[in-house]
Amino acid sequence: MNPSTYRKTSVVVLAALFAIVVTGAAVRLSGSGLGCSDWPNCNASKFVDVSTVHGAIEQINRLFTGVVMAVVIVAVMGALRRRPRRRDLTTLAVLIALGVPMQGVVGAIVVFTKLNPFANQQHFLLSMVLVALGAILVRRAGEPDHGARSVAVTDRTRSGVRVVGVLTGLAVVTGTFVTGAGPHAGDETAKRFDVAISAVARVHGIAVMCAIAAAIVLLWRLRSAHADRAALDNALTTWMVLAIAQAAVGYTQYFTGVPVVLVAIHVALATGLWLATVQLWLSTSSAIAMPELDNRQALTTPA
Repeated sequence: MNPSTYRKTSVVVLAALFAIVVTGAAVRLSGSGLGCSDWPNCNASKFVDVSTVHGAIEQINRLFTGVVMAVVIVAVMGALRRRPRRRDLTTLAVLIALGVPMQGVVGAIVVFTKLNPFANQQHFLLSMVLVALGAILVRRAGEPDHGARSVAVTDRTRSGVRVVGVLTGLAVVTGTFVTGAGPHAGDETAKRFDVAISAVARVHGIAVMCAIAAAIVLLWRLRSAHADRAALDNALTTWMVLAIAQAAVGYTQYFTGVPVVLVAIHVALATGLWLATVQLWLSTSSAIAMPELDNRQALTTPA
């Protein structure tokens, strides 16, 4: 497989990992979390059962997981067959390939525990890890085969990006507590976190505002740092747009009774914001083509 084809494959992998988050949210928001009461079978008598709406929705999501796994296997095989072969791409593809079946295991735990909110929380957070790995794979697949990684921004700017990243991660985690305490648990009888949704929503909102404030400070610092601004401009702009949109949707859904449509948009934006955070972090370094380097040494330094 040539480098151009492999990069396209990596983009498909990332798109699939993003899509499975959205389809998983659809299961929960439609109340179909227990549409299939067993795992890996849909129920005690059938492997596939679409006789009910809830069952069909849950089954489609499970089957799509198989599609995602197939795409990831292609990425692993492609990394092994790619010329020149690169250790960083192979490692990332293998990690994603291990993570997808782990999602299946967590999904089984979710079903067997009757949608325990803690299990559901881990399901989403593992998805964010896989999305991050997918984003790194796409980035690395588009870089020179023979190169060395160098820092593209100053230490001060890099620290600012890290603060934005950590606060965004905190916002994502606190958001899962809001979901676990809210009305959309996947089934009317499902257990929720024993906390007031107003309290965790307030904590989540503060985390989001802190992340946006940190990004604004970073933007302010970049006014006079032309090289840093050039490296981060597109990624930081994308992050700001998604963060503001996410905050607007979040507050709107909270004050309008948490309608399903807005929650679905909120989940998609949360995933997009996390992806933008990873891209921002990756933008702090770059790969410089160095043909004289042996491929075994190329691009092995972590981002």
